[in-house]
Amino acid sequence: MKFPSSHDGEGIGAHEHRVAQAARSCGIMMPETRLLPSRRCPGYFAVRRFDRPGGGEKVHMASAGALLETSHRIPNLDYDLLLKLTLRLTDDMAQVEALFRIMALNVCIGNRDDHARNFSFLYDERAGQWLLSPAYDLTSNPGMNGEHATTVNGRGRGITAEDVVAVGERAGISGRRARSIEREVRDVAGDAGLLVEDEAAS
Repeated sequence: MKFPSSHDGEGIGAHEHRVAQAARSCGIMMPETRLLPSRRCPGYFAVRRFDRPGGGEKVHMASAGALLETSHRIPNLDYDLLLKLTLRLTDDMAQVEALFRIMALNVCIGNRDDHARNFSFLYDERAGQWLLSPAYDLTSNPGMNGEHATTVNGRGRGITAEDVVAVGERAGISGRRARSIEREVRDVAGDAGLLVEDEAAS
């Protein structure tokens, strides 16, 4: 269960729950989430841990930050690299497309706290395969200096739909498919009242 930090408003839990619901509607794999009632605020956001299913043995998990040996405190990644890492690790374009959806949602909702520790991979021992983990820490966040921690097509802000599509195309997703996914995610975010317009760099 997540409690608000000193920088969060009292409605942060309800907001993150709305984002989780929107993410599912976008086809993004999410762990089970709940909004727990409270007398002090609109509710507390709770999420089931996916690295310990059923509370049992721990599933081996590695963050992008660990795999790339980079700090999450310094904005030094681009989604191009994350998508390449996903393909190299999983050898599965479906997993690449899954991360592309998360990128599109982060842009649409203004989640600029998309640093290297907020993307992880789980090892499926039975299949002997790495898979992208369910999405987590999805919420609107202004980020450092108003920029995404992980850039999109080299941009930290002022990101357009065409920037999103360009990243997808370089990752091997067809332009038509990338545009369709970007529109789908944008429409879901808009219907949920979560869509924000990215500010251009000054």
